[in-house]
Amino acid sequence: MRVTWCRCGPSEPGCGSAPSWHDLAVVISRKLLNDGEEIVLSTRTHVKALLLPAVVLIIVAGLGGYLTSLPSGDSAGVWRLVLWVIAGMLIIWFVVVPFLHWLLTTYTFTTRRLITRTGILTRRGHDIPMNRISDIAYEKSLIDRVFGCGTLVVSDASELGRVELRDIPRVEEAQLTVSHELHHRIDRTTPRSDDGT
Repeated sequence: MRVTWCRCGPSEPGCGSAPSWHDLAVVISRKLLNDGEEIVLSTRTHVKALLLPAVVLIIVAGLGGYLTSLPSGDSAGVWRLVLWVIAGMLIIWFVVVPFLHWLLTTYTFTTRRLITRTGILTRRGHDIPMNRISDIAYEKSLIDRVFGCGTLVVSDASELGRVELRDIPRVEEAQLTVSHELHHRIDRTTPRSDDGT
């Protein structure tokens, strides 16, 4: 699945007065936003997180198909059933669970906070107010460069000091977008001095 980013203007629903980037498929529910709060960026981890589950699915399906052709005789049906049950459990554990984890983990920057949501059966959320974020940086390994993703590093004033959002698609654009919002937030909140001229 390809992550789609869009640039939307103030006239489009869900967008603030400044242009913003976000993944259309990830935009969080408006019910989770406060009055006047707008989405700046919303995404999930890069699709590269699903490469290993895809390889496991191909191997398990191929191996399962081959092994079910081997048993013969009266107990062949039982052996086939056992093999497919084992294959099904492997697919659930190594394919379906990672896919659901990827699908249900989202990172959203709004004009007021960073919102992280994750979890399949038990949902976990963490919010960091934008006024506590002191720096946004990114890190890209060689493999990240190949896939066009990276780690977005959010430094805040809390005791943790640093939150790493791994495998963010188009991490450089994400970093620029959030930095832009941080600087505009500072400009909006900093009173201007009147020099009398």
